[in-house]
Amino acid sequence: MLLVPETDFGTPASHAEKMITLTIDGREITVPEGTSIMRASMEAGIQVPKLCATDMVDAFGSCRLCLIEIDGRNGTPASCTTPVAPGLVVHTQTARLKDIRKGVMELYISDHPLDCLTCAANGDCELQDMAGAVGLRDVRYGYEGDNHVKARDGDGTNARWMPKDESNPYFTYDPSKCIVCSRCVRACEEVQGTFALTIEGRGFDSRVSPGQHEDFLSSECVSCGACVQACPTATLTEKSVIAIGQPEHSVVTTCAYCGVGCSFKAEMRGEELVRMVPWKDGQANRGHSCVKGRFAYGYSTHKERILNPMIREKVTDPWREVSWEEAFAHTAAEFRRIQYQYGRESIGGITSSRCTNEETYLVQKLIRAGFGNNNVDTCARVCHSPTGYGLGQAFGTSAGTQNFDSVEKTDVVIVIGANPTDGHPVFGSRLKKRLRQGAKLIVIDPRRIDLVRSPHVEAAYHLPLRPGTNVAVVTALAHVIVTEGLCDEDFIRTRCDWSEFEDWAGFVSEERHSPEATETLTGVPPEALRGAARLFATGGNGSIYYGLGVTEHSQGSTTVMAIANLAMATGNIGRPGVGVNPLRGQNNVQGSCDMGSFPHELPGYRHVSDDATRDIFEKLWGVTLSDEPGLRIPNMLDAAVDGSFKGLYIQGEDILQSDPDTKHVAAGLAAMECVVVQDLFLNETANYAHVFLPGSTFLEKDGTFTNAERRINRVRKVMTPRNGYADWEVTQNLARAMGLTWDYTHPSQIMDEIAATTPSFAKVSYAYLEEKGSVQWPCNEKAPEGSPIMHVDGFVRGKGKFIRTEYVATDEKTGPRFPLLLTTGRILSQYNVGAQTRRTENVVWHEEDRLEIHPHDAELRGIRDGDWVRLASRSGDTTLRALITDRVATGVVYTTFHHPTTQANVITTDFSDWATNCPEYKVTAVQISPSNGPSEWQTEYEDQARQSRRIAAKLEAAE
Repeated sequence: MLLVPETDFGTPASHAEKMITLTIDGREITVPEGTSIMRASMEAGIQVPKLCATDMVDAFGSCRLCLIEIDGRNGTPASCTTPVAPGLVVHTQTARLKDIRKGVMELYISDHPLDCLTCAANGDCELQDMAGAVGLRDVRYGYEGDNHVKARDGDGTNARWMPKDESNPYFTYDPSKCIVCSRCVRACEEVQGTFALTIEGRGFDSRVSPGQHEDFLSSECVSCGACVQACPTATLTEKSVIAIGQPEHSVVTTCAYCGVGCSFKAEMRGEELVRMVPWKDGQANRGHSCVKGRFAYGYSTHKERILNPMIREKVTDPWREVSWEEAFAHTAAEFRRIQYQYGRESIGGITSSRCTNEETYLVQKLIRAGFGNNNVDTCARVCHSPTGYGLGQAFGTSAGTQNFDSVEKTDVVIVIGANPTDGHPVFGSRLKKRLRQGAKLIVIDPRRIDLVRSPHVEAAYHLPLRPGTNVAVVTALAHVIVTEGLCDEDFIRTRCDWSEFEDWAGFVSEERHSPEATETLTGVPPEALRGAARLFATGGNGSIYYGLGVTEHSQGSTTVMAIANLAMATGNIGRPGVGVNPLRGQNNVQGSCDMGSFPHELPGYRHVSDDATRDIFEKLWGVTLSDEPGLRIPNMLDAAVDGSFKGLYIQGEDILQSDPDTKHVAAGLAAMECVVVQDLFLNETANYAHVFLPGSTFLEKDGTFTNAERRINRVRKVMTPRNGYADWEVTQNLARAMGLTWDYTHPSQIMDEIAATTPSFAKVSYAYLEEKGSVQWPCNEKAPEGSPIMHVDGFVRGKGKFIRTEYVATDEKTGPRFPLLLTTGRILSQYNVGAQTRRTENVVWHEEDRLEIHPHDAELRGIRDGDWVRLASRSGDTTLRALITDRVATGVVYTTFHHPTTQANVITTDFSDWATNCPEYKVTAVQISPSNGPSEWQTEYEDQARQSRRIAAKLEAAE
């Protein structure tokens, strides 16, 4: 194997339709209008020397290496900044150009360290390559005099020299090797959109500076890695490359963090991962990355990772390491015993949104074919299950309508209940780029997220609604659009049910839904809401992106349907630049839903009561399937407390930390007789487990993930599983122990079975994915290339369905005892419950969960920034440190849930969405008061966790 090749064309591609023909070095070349001569040359196989140019950023023209000559024109223009024109005759290599380039390179090298043999970039240095390309053999200027290379100049200190900045945990900055090409600065601005870097000084004093002459860690840098990737020298270098050396082969795979689904090249030396480099051909990320996907993979080799199966009789016992065979036999025996004693419905399972489609498919197959029931659920229950229900009702399919490229053609964006720059940062960067180009933004969120105002981005409207009033706000937006005649009538009459629209329009037109009437509920000024509605309806292509701030409410499904109504009413469905786009939280939460992880649906969102669908699977699997929907996760826990549910197989989820009302989850788990956890680490749920089956990381398996845009991406094995098995093999071995005769030898066979049984995946195979790179479902005979945009010619259900969305206030009310509302979310550096990211250097940015509180609310309670505070609700209490900020409004507090020592979900209640049981994480009535330290519950929890994680010492055989 070799490194996966990538061509750098020097400047971005032009998407113009008009074609231009010119001659370069005697070859006639035709390219789109607006293409640079540098790129046109490279597309023809002619490589013009360059240093400041790279196709991830716009042309800059500063290095003066890429000079060319053009017949009939004076001078030697830069090929990167000179566009093609009809009939041009271009020369890239003449005697004059050779002399100029050699002289330019001499100037660069005269102020550059000559430690190439020991430099970390040796073998991967563009400066080194260009010195060879121009034929540099000597430097006439010498190396003495003013320089940035030597710490001491003669007998004194060299004021121009700067020491290496090693503050960032993942990369170093060595100013002595900087050639001031500005590629890093431009990548930070144009690709990432953070504007954390600048060029300070002028002339010979110019140098790259994070912030205002800060170190990287202290600056606004978000460690996305774009600057490191752009750097042509060793100035910015991954610490892993410095420690290990240059990689010798690479494999393209897919990130296992958020729902963006970024493609990466895993660059390796043997079975050691050197670095993850974003793949430019990845259609979700287009060569960009965030700190998690780029750098936070160290958890795969963390010392706390469990590599051997373990069992114990009681959760108070220490764990005992056993062989895989004993673990499988014990688990199968326990599940059979429980079903014999308590009945077939007494056990179930939870699939993982971090595992592959193939692994998730096998878990639901095990439960349905092996357990004989439909007691299967997934983490989407607690995040995007309202998306499945709401979009299914309105459009006929349970997924977003667009690809991520669509954002490049949007004119007005509504972001509601989402924080893309933290939760989905690569998409957030693409969105910010479009906003800098002139698109307008409407943010609907109780908190002032970064998108409201950040460098060169400012929302046209921020509607800071009270938590729990999403339905009232979106219906009020519809009220303005309908009553002011801003609907797209042609679209509605052609694509939707007109009678249902008339009923809905009459409903939203009622005065009680006006912005003025709803202000008392939502707290949103009516003039701002009216302005936002008019902008969305009249501003051109309108797109809506939403997250868990929409779904994790008692009216989550209602809000999703209200959003769908808004998109249909304005005709913003079925073309690029528009659509309804749920930003999925985990890497394969879309896929886990697609694979039949809900208790009422088989793969492909087909109800278990449908005889024809069951018949497909019964014939293939050789079993009779139940036609009764099984238990959802909350129902499983309730039944466990009641004594009728006794066994649970949990693959790759940590429900004790992630699910609401932690005490109730703990009680349910404690009441079970056999809890099986399959994961990388002894997570919080494992405190109540009887069997632990070690899992494998995304680096150790083959498979596929399906991201938030329905894109099916390959996951490729780059190293041997440290635990011995990929997760699909663990599930297969457990199924065999339970008497099933599965004989898969590779995940591609599982995908073939998925394609044979699931219409939306009918043409998907590993061979097809190798050919296409990735596809978006539905991918079948009707859509052989996949479906980047959904509902182009009509809705899946036929006519789009308008649905009344009556606002019903949550039962979770504030009052004298609990006067504040708590809402929760994520932070950039951490992921979900933190099991992975807490075991990486990312903790340097977020070592604890903090409680954001408005200065007014803090002052009333005598709380200062950094003070320990008690956070209490009707469900429980915990303590954490306060962060005083005006990001949140008065009456609202906010925290993250990444650290188990905080256990924010001990605060949340058991209120949930009316249609799907998705928990109401985003609205909890609380009180804040000063505290001296951990709560009694936290202390007890920590003691129990420490006791539960004991592992008995191995007994050595006597000699």
